[in-house]
Amino acid sequence: MAKLGIIAGAGALPGQIISACREAGRDYHVLAFEGSADPRWLDGTSFTWIRMSNLGSALDYARSAGIGELVLVGGIPRPSVIELMSDRRSAKFLAKVGTRILGDDNILSAVVRELEETEGFNIIAPETILGEILAPPGFYGKVVPDENDMQDIKRGQSIIQELGRFDIGQAVVIQNGLVLGVEAAEGTDNLIKRCGGLKRPEIGGGVLVKAAKPNQSLRVDLPAVGIATVRAASKAGLRGIAVVEERALLVERDAMIETADASEIFIYGIPLET
Repeated sequence: MAKLGIIAGAGALPGQIISACREAGRDYHVLAFEGSADPRWLDGTSFTWIRMSNLGSALDYARSAGIGELVLVGGIPRPSVIELMSDRRSAKFLAKVGTRILGDDNILSAVVRELEETEGFNIIAPETILGEILAPPGFYGKVVPDENDMQDIKRGQSIIQELGRFDIGQAVVIQNGLVLGVEAAEGTDNLIKRCGGLKRPEIGGGVLVKAAKPNQSLRVDLPAVGIATVRAASKAGLRGIAVVEERALLVERDAMIETADASEIFIYGIPLET
């Protein structure tokens, strides 16, 4: 099995990948983004700090270290054009694709192609290592959505599908048919926080729906939910969270469901056929 390079951003998912590699005895090295990756996951691991401004040298190191496969996990702030231009290889990549490609889906697809076709690495999906991390269909905890919630979930899924064609967001918050907010550059947690102040308390309800966009690469940047998402939804007064079967990652699933039950929030996996 090829040595694995873990390109690590923020959140708990890099830590789960590291733990899985240790348990399986798989050789790995972490390429941790400064300012994003949590140092706690790096204790006792082989790792290198990287920045957008030194990606070229980081890839050279990965190749010299015998890394053949890469997995990209965790949140990474969108790089500025100035950051990309400060690295020779990144600048060459930017000149190839152009600045108008900087939407999430387009740039990630271009990055995957560059890493595989030009740099010679094989990009694998997180579920290749964490087999049970993909969202299953159905209800996850003791709280279940009612008919009104299901209508909001259906509407939210349709909105993401339509807006996703323009490479906009992976999440939307709906309250009784009213669109409180669509995820843009701020990320899901900030979307939830913003929508908490827009909720209409007199009508109740409120659901966060997360889904992959049409034609999105399923190997990188699948929407993810975890304990932080549940806590944010609870603080905002939402009734629950819905994700699409096999199109979302459940980070620390058991702890997330336990937190949702304690907060009386539902988590629902939308079947693919709906």
